Amino acid sequence: MSLLMCCLLQGMPVHADEVLAQQIFKELIDSNTAPSGGNDMSEVIGLITKRLRDAGFADEDLTVVAPNGGAANLVIRYRSSQPTQKPILMMAHLDVVEALREDWSVDPYTMIEKDGYFYGRGTVDNKAGAAIIVANFIRMKREGFQPNRDLIAMLTGDEETTGAGADWLATKGRNLIDAEFALNTDAGFVNISGGERTAFIVQTSEKVYVSFRLQALDPGGHSSLPRQDNPIYRMARALAAQQQHEFPVDLNDTTRAFFAARSAETEGDEQLLLDALVNNDLSEAQLAELPAHSYFNAQARTTCVATGIEGGHAENALPQTATAVINCRVLPQMSVELVKQTLTDIVAPYDVTLTQIDVARPSPLSPLTDSIMQPIASVASEMWPGIKVEPEMSTGATDGLFIRSAGIPVYGVSAIAEEPDEQRAHGQDERISVASFNDALQYWYRLLRVLAGG
Repeated sequence: MSLLMCCLLQGMPVHADEVLAQQIFKELIDSNTAPSGGNDMSEVIGLITKRLRDAGFADEDLTVVAPNGGAANLVIRYRSSQPTQKPILMMAHLDVVEALREDWSVDPYTMIEKDGYFYGRGTVDNKAGAAIIVANFIRMKREGFQPNRDLIAMLTGDEETTGAGADWLATKGRNLIDAEFALNTDAGFVNISGGERTAFIVQTSEKVYVSFRLQALDPGGHSSLPRQDNPIYRMARALAAQQQHEFPVDLNDTTRAFFAARSAETEGDEQLLLDALVNNDLSEAQLAELPAHSYFNAQARTTCVATGIEGGHAENALPQTATAVINCRVLPQMSVELVKQTLTDIVAPYDVTLTQIDVARPSPLSPLTDSIMQPIASVASEMWPGIKVEPEMSTGATDGLFIRSAGIPVYGVSAIAEEPDEQRAHGQDERISVASFNDALQYWYRLLRVLAGG
């Protein structure tokens, strides 16, 4: 039975644009783009391009690229007949992480609606965003909307793994996606507190991801003749020393604005801590307390943590090697080389060496430009009167990393409302509320009309 027929039978109000978006959403969820589906994007891209062609998009406005034989990516261009400004790029990804079917209460690769929620792998991360972009393109095309600039959608197929699609488009395929700025559906959210939409979070920066391998070596020997320079013990001491090191607190424009906004919403000791962060006036006690607030701490400084360790080759032999991995999330304004040198100096006294595993991709801050932030805030206020707009720096990474690195500012505005404790992306029974999906659909429609002259 169709969603439209279900609504009619249940006496629910029918909004054709919501029904269309939900139909597209279901098609995307029902197409398994996880590793168990072969990470194959051909089916889901075929579904999207058919709908767009049926809506009047020309073949030359639908470009599929699969760099180096990898996952396919789709670029859609909604052309302006008389462009007066550079394009706007919109971002989402079609791939999803694997779901353990036995752990789910429903089939993760068949979207269902239950108790006011849509369930399925990718409902939050990030097929809702893809469905919203495609549905709004179709709606605006049907309405005959003529934007004052091209609108470009970039739907990638490997954000959860290599990010090769976004990387290639940002560099070798730059002509396909070049824009004044980008809007990312895979970042930002609407915070819910006490059932009310209280804050509209805009992601304007991301920390830089980099990992290091530590190694301790020794000739080894028989375990019946132990020595104090055992590589495992040396590695343990080196990791303990690294754990004790805290990088300096260093706020940027985004995090300073974020802490100022959060301070206005809280009280007591937490408010004092946030005020001290904003004013760069942390007491020794507050500085010692900050790591206990893991989210605030991650916003305020570069963090590094041990994420893996191996050592030894036989239970009756002294180990010849011990290795460990430290993963760092570096503030965008901080040098990765400085982080590497700091860690090298920390572990060197224990005869432990450190090497960088992969090249770190810089991710410059996106400026809080009035011409972009004001429309984002005004549409949010129309949708949710009284809501506060707060910039945020993500401690994780999205495809926005590659686009920012290429010099295009990125603003994460998923507009999807989430309960603070409702974090099911990548997990069991991933879901999004029907109301949140419909609200985000409407938000993006209004925002695009405002930014593109409608």
